Amino acid sequence: MYSFIVNKISGNGKGLKVWKKVEKLLQEKQVNYQVRFTERPKHAIEIVKEISSETCLAVVAIGGDGTIHDVANGLIGSNIPLGIIPAGSGNDLARALDIPMDYKKALERILMGEQRKMDIGRINNEYCITVTGIGFDGKVAEVNNASKFKNLLNFIRLGDLSYAHSVLHVLLKYRPVNIQLKVDGKTLTFFNVWLIAIANTPNYGGGIKICPDACYHDGLFDICIIHSMTKWELLRNFPKAYKGKHVSHPGVTMLKGKEVEVISEWPVIVQSDGELVTKTPVNVTIQKEALLII
Repeated sequence: MYSFIVNKISGNGKGLKVWKKVEKLLQEKQVNYQVRFTERPKHAIEIVKEISSETCLAVVAIGGDGTIHDVANGLIGSNIPLGIIPAGSGNDLARALDIPMDYKKALERILMGEQRKMDIGRINNEYCITVTGIGFDGKVAEVNNASKFKNLLNFIRLGDLSYAHSVLHVLLKYRPVNIQLKVDGKTLTFFNVWLIAIANTPNYGGGIKICPDACYHDGLFDICIIHSMTKWELLRNFPKAYKGKHVSHPGVTMLKGKEVEVISEWPVIVQSDGELVTKTPVNVTIQKEALLII
């Protein structure tokens, strides 16, 4: 049996629309399935814990990266694979895993049953699948998640632009911070840091290639530190990040590592897969091949 977990309101209602189409296909193909709908934040984690590994071929998330984040957090430590049918505004994990945005093709891929393993990040008791963002982009995630403008853009199918809009909003008031960064035991200090992205996959924010060389199965994080830029330099270089061209700027430092500790001169927001998880200081570690993907 396939277990589907659907966030009906993801993508401003896209989750429910996609599920109705998927359900029709499942019935046509005579696939044995069950479905549960999320009703509140973190509900997907609770649902996953109720699913028996003896009877479940896969847990399939229909929603955005936040929904997938919760479903994956519930699956860690089990032998049940995660299936994904994208229905959010960003769909960054689907991009990284080359999962089709078309629901029919995504479902066909799941039913084929080919499994692979991917690394995950860990922050305290929370697991990160794509990118952990610290500082400016954490604040952007906070603003973006609460934005009515995001809902409007989702409605007119321009959801990717909502992140860019939130960037501009936050840029007006945000202050960069001095940080101490420890990567695999080596301590580095950076001044006037806008953001630190600790990436298991290349992109976030609806296709921004913040760490273009990140690989979900190499056992390493790619780390991007954006620092020592003026506000206007940051704004001018922001569009380059959609193609990963920002990395050549002297105010961008790229590193790799398995364990990252961040201490800032004052607490800044930490987001993971677009979900707010904590504030600095924070320690992020990688766990190799900890999640099954179908």
